[in-house]
Amino acid sequence: MKIRTFTFVSLLFLLQFFSLNAQQNKPASTDDIFLNNKEVYFHFQIFDRNEIALLTKIISIDNVKGNDVYAYANRKEFNHFLEFGYAYTLLPHPGSLLNASELNMGGKNAGPQSGTVWNFFPTYPQYVSYMQGFAAAYPSICRLDTFGTTTDGRLLLAVKLSDSVNVNRGKPEFLYTSTIHGDETTGYILMLHLIDSLLSSYGSVPRITSLFHNFQIYINPLANPDGTYAGGNNTVNGATRYNANGVDLNRNFPDPAAGPHPDGNAWQPETMAFMHYDTIHHFVMSANFHGGSEVLNYPWDTWSRFHADDTWFQFVCREYADTAHMHSPAGYLTDMNDGITNGYAWYTITGGRQDYTTYFHYGREVTMEISTIKTLPANQLLSYWDYNKRSFLNYIEESGYGINGQVTDTSTGVPLKAKVMIMGHDEDNSFEYSNVSSGWYYRPIASGNWALTYSCQGYNTKTVHQIPVTNHHTTLMNVKLVPIGFGVQDESTIKFSFVYPNPTNGYVHLLLPEQNNFVYSVYNMMGQLFLTGSLTGAGGKVVFPLDLTSLKKGLYLVKLVNGMHVYENKVVLQ
Repeated sequence: MKIRTFTFVSLLFLLQFFSLNAQQNKPASTDDIFLNNKEVYFHFQIFDRNEIALLTKIISIDNVKGNDVYAYANRKEFNHFLEFGYAYTLLPHPGSLLNASELNMGGKNAGPQSGTVWNFFPTYPQYVSYMQGFAAAYPSICRLDTFGTTTDGRLLLAVKLSDSVNVNRGKPEFLYTSTIHGDETTGYILMLHLIDSLLSSYGSVPRITSLFHNFQIYINPLANPDGTYAGGNNTVNGATRYNANGVDLNRNFPDPAAGPHPDGNAWQPETMAFMHYDTIHHFVMSANFHGGSEVLNYPWDTWSRFHADDTWFQFVCREYADTAHMHSPAGYLTDMNDGITNGYAWYTITGGRQDYTTYFHYGREVTMEISTIKTLPANQLLSYWDYNKRSFLNYIEESGYGINGQVTDTSTGVPLKAKVMIMGHDEDNSFEYSNVSSGWYYRPIASGNWALTYSCQGYNTKTVHQIPVTNHHTTLMNVKLVPIGFGVQDESTIKFSFVYPNPTNGYVHLLLPEQNNFVYSVYNMMGQLFLTGSLTGAGGKVVFPLDLTSLKKGLYLVKLVNGMHVYENKVVLQ
């Protein structure tokens, strides 16, 4: 990755140069350009790659090849771009290049069942019908989530695929999402194909059946339906990159470096829906599909520094690309470093979904550019499916490898939400959290020996050293955390063993340790007081009955306090 430096003096020089040349390149009016268009697609050249850091805040850069830049802009963005005086060339919009025959709109033999030939682009009503049909045809292993509505009232849909489709059994959650840029539609159809293929193979193909047993897979084929169907519900011809409000959704997310609104726009309905969906789930891994290049782009896009798990990101991306290479013609998925690249090394952006998910939700997301042509002719869709279908499965399975386990309370077995951090390794929110309801955590990590620290409020931190990890394997590491203060005594605290029966079904007896007046208290392991009272002892001759039947099962601490001593013991309530 190249680390770029761009001095303030150089920036001033370029701004002055652009200003001097702005008038000669700026058209008299942009009215004609935007008469029937919400966005334009264009090409220009830069003098120095450091200019990208400025331009990416103004327009939506689509690709950078040497000093050649390809970009989109709405009217406001384009006017701002023109102020810098770049010579530019307007290009045909990628979403309007194919006719109805080439798109095969609507298709034949189409439907959510085994044998569907996904060599067509569905209409929007067909898309909704297929998604509903998947869930209706396979209700025990497929659930349909409607998690948002677009500006124009179209639905944001995802299916959940699992053999525990309506519950969370502590399995890793995984997400594929596609076509956040509405004119990049290859992933859209391939994700419909993937859903259909997985569902129809369950129970008959062992590898696929295992995916349903061991993962919770979420697939959102169409993240920007208003952009994809900008030309109307019956065609993808006229598809736009931006949403109905003329906003690039993949620049609209909160950014780790640039803040909550890096593009200067309000969060769009689609953006807020995805932010909420990410919040109610925890996707261990995810990927979003694009087109226009053929390369897997991994974090970070916003920072020049590498992600803490850069070695792991390169490994899983290389696995995806190399597998695709074995099943595709020479030259497929070979852009940049033979099909993979660090995002910032390609060109920097802010507000992307990849960095948002990876940073703010402690996930690991990759941007997958899987076709140089943004909207493929329909007769090529099956070929691209064959290039990628094995890689799709490999990438899902990677979310189950690494270090997995459950974090629980040492005394009660209650699952805990704990921070799971690799010592001397994690930074920029690369750590994980265990699930609050199940206690399970999933930590993909490169091969090696790792030391993990587990921390949770109210509990003593625990570090486990030398945890071995090898690629394509899972190391199970269950951890029990001890509540703070549990079993800890100061000089005036005396442990007494005159509590019986222990364990108990609700009634215990205290054989008092000395002749004195006592205050007794019963706490849970979080220090919450449940019972208290007073009693008088007679040096081991008085037995005091204590009723615990009002308490839930678990481990409790019984304390006796007099003026000079504190006595305590643990009681297990069964």
